[in-house]
Amino acid sequence: MWILFILFLIITGIVVFTLQPAFGKTPRGKRLERIKKSANYRNGKFQNLNVTPQLTENFFALINKSFFKNKEQKRPLGIIPSVKTDIRSLPVDENVFIWFGHSSYYLQLAGKRILVDPVFSSAASPVPFFNRAFDGSNVFTVSDLPDIDYLIITHDHWDHLDYDTIRELKPRVNKVICSLGTGQHLERWNYDKDIIMEMDWNDHTILNDFFEIYCLPARHFSGRGFAARRSLWVSYLIKTPELSVYIGGDSGYDTHFAEIGERFGGVDFAILENGQYDSGWKHIHMHPAETLQATKDLHAKKLIPVHNGKFAISNHSWSTPLQTISALYENKDFDLLTPMIGEPVYLNNAPHEYSRWWLNVQ
Repeated sequence: MWILFILFLIITGIVVFTLQPAFGKTPRGKRLERIKKSANYRNGKFQNLNVTPQLTENFFALINKSFFKNKEQKRPLGIIPSVKTDIRSLPVDENVFIWFGHSSYYLQLAGKRILVDPVFSSAASPVPFFNRAFDGSNVFTVSDLPDIDYLIITHDHWDHLDYDTIRELKPRVNKVICSLGTGQHLERWNYDKDIIMEMDWNDHTILNDFFEIYCLPARHFSGRGFAARRSLWVSYLIKTPELSVYIGGDSGYDTHFAEIGERFGGVDFAILENGQYDSGWKHIHMHPAETLQATKDLHAKKLIPVHNGKFAISNHSWSTPLQTISALYENKDFDLLTPMIGEPVYLNNAPHEYSRWWLNVQ
């Protein structure tokens, strides 16, 4: 009886904990009715284009590998270097990319200020002591940003949708573009539903004469608590008269990259994940060789690899993603760009080479 009582208390505590605002809400009402009409929603959940097991190794074997057998240096001993660019002073007509570590970055395109998957908190998790940012990787804050024309969210995982950051950004955001179902979280966090545009795969919108965006597939999953795959995970293509930029979000390798490349005839910049991969979840994140192949499939002119440099979510060494992709990179059909956090990449005239800054960090 005592064991059952203790289990009851533990389960009750977990359930109560997940009722915090940071966990958001699962879709309901008219939003859920729209979701049910999506071609990508079946059996009560969103589905990938192809069968995608989240885990490809035994769960307990993965726990053993991650916590007991893993000898990799998952966190740097030194400080991650950065450049504290004054983003507010950048001319708005300058097309520029600035990385904030992991999958958070700032874009200026066609006179619009864009923020993608911002996480400025010290931890990418519901508890402050778990999955903490590397020393030196969290040098930017919301106060360093100008007002944002378009806040873009690819999916609702903690390392892409951060409660504290999103709440602080609220008075500075003109419009939110997010995956179908994710708007329910934002409404719970007091965002006006009239500024939220939720997109399904292959939706397309023209925001003005100089800016259009396509919502496209990714191979991943979603969820902030017990309810998984109730909102969609997506990639985006932004097209302006000057440039096209592909925002990959989180995605395992699949046929959608080649299909997107053929459909649009290539892209100027591909921002793709390169980090947090493991053989145990090989279908939902790409290994560096797959990131390079995805770039070729997209017919991209330049690759900016992200999803590294700030959080340790996988079992590899913190610097392995950048070391590996740099070693494997041989195809001169596209350029590999590896700026440090905060270092501006001027998109109309991006240099071909950046310093291998990770080599100088212990």
